[in-house]
Amino acid sequence: MSRSRCRRTLPAGLALALVLAGCATNPVTGKRELSLVSEDQEVELGRQGDQAAAAEYGLYPDTALARYVESVGQRLARVSERPDLQWHFRVLDSPVVNAFAMPGGYIFVTRGILAALNSEAQLAGVLGHEIGHVTARHSARQITQQQLAGLGLGLGTALIGGFDRYAGMAQQGLGLLFLKFSRADETQADELGVRYSARAGYDPREIPATYAMLRRLSQRQGGSIPTFLSTHPDPGDRETRTRALAQQAVSGRSTGLAVRREDYKKRLAGLVYGDDPRQGYLEGTRFYDPGKWFLVDFPAGWRVSHSRSAVTAQSAQGEAGVQLTVVSWSGSDPTQYVAALRQQGRIASYTGEFERIAGYPAWLGTVSAPDAQGAPQPVLAAWIGREKGSLFQLLGGPAGDAATRTRFVECARSFRDLRDPQKLGVEPARLAVRSAPAGLTLGAWLARSPEGRLAAPAAEVAWLNGLEEAAVPAAGDLLKLPRLAP
Repeated sequence: MSRSRCRRTLPAGLALALVLAGCATNPVTGKRELSLVSEDQEVELGRQGDQAAAAEYGLYPDTALARYVESVGQRLARVSERPDLQWHFRVLDSPVVNAFAMPGGYIFVTRGILAALNSEAQLAGVLGHEIGHVTARHSARQITQQQLAGLGLGLGTALIGGFDRYAGMAQQGLGLLFLKFSRADETQADELGVRYSARAGYDPREIPATYAMLRRLSQRQGGSIPTFLSTHPDPGDRETRTRALAQQAVSGRSTGLAVRREDYKKRLAGLVYGDDPRQGYLEGTRFYDPGKWFLVDFPAGWRVSHSRSAVTAQSAQGEAGVQLTVVSWSGSDPTQYVAALRQQGRIASYTGEFERIAGYPAWLGTVSAPDAQGAPQPVLAAWIGREKGSLFQLLGGPAGDAATRTRFVECARSFRDLRDPQKLGVEPARLAVRSAPAGLTLGAWLARSPEGRLAAPAAEVAWLNGLEEAAVPAAGDLLKLPRLAP
């Protein structure tokens, strides 16, 4: 399709955009399709999103594991329709079973999904699926549709738009995490994942086991679909579909395809399993952060969640909330920071005063900042200057509610240094990889506590290894056991 023909099929207001972008050839299908996102823009969006995802979730600090995932990913990327992209494969430090792609060749897997897989061929299937989203330009298609609808990609914040943690392209990049692919896109990515796995020499018949794992995880969690593929077709349907696709892919070459179960599991020895308390943990509604050595008390009965970059608490009905983050600031007086926000136009006004919290200089009060629509909104705010170069920031609301204001002030003033050696010295659970004995069911072996204190019940250990508790593993089979720290 020519550019002029493409332009005639759309409203006149899009003509300028089409002059700049227009129709593009899809690398997978070879068909011409409308795209307002060039390949250079894809790469830039992916680069910015890569930075934002690393800041939000953190990269898992195991260079050997990162190199291994990178090597598998690059092997798949070389046999894709876009081998000349600069592909990047990241392991995020998150316990959530998840994998996702950003445009321009950026692929992410979590340590949570690595722990749940049981062979290199399974890993290849996951990476191949995400590579498929990039090669078929699914993100570019979704962005084009949003731009045509005038929706954009901006991230909203739960409290106020004036204090977004990310701005500009970085904010857009993190927003790519929330793009919803169509079922047709997901089906195509499944097909491509099988295709790339087989082309790269992996046995795609391992791929259905990934969807069996997701189906069991969904059942264990009371029917809720896990984060990975949460908007995708049902895992059970995909297990059936990928099994048929895999059989077609290996027709005539059922031997010589790599699986690599033992090698894969050995590489997981020592992998952090589940939440890492060194990044913060809760006891009731008291939050401890050993890495930044502080603690803070959130209101009783509120739900508290945290990521690497923020701690958020919400009331039971969700009508009130508090968020704690760290912001950069070169000065030492938080009062000057508030004045700088006003001077920069990030807030319209402020009312509050200087005080000391845990012996540190602080400012506590109310600021007026623009919401997502640009209208002024009062927000409860506190900044605590414990160390040079940054401030602890607490934001809350609704500011007009007296009870919420009281709880917010109590929360801000509960901030203090964490000095208890036991609280500071917490360690995460890690995977041990051990050989199964002869003649015992998995459940019976686990009942003997083969590795001291396990960090998960027998049913979870069985799921982790793709087995049932009543299964009798072959003698010498390698099994993954999540162990608590001694």
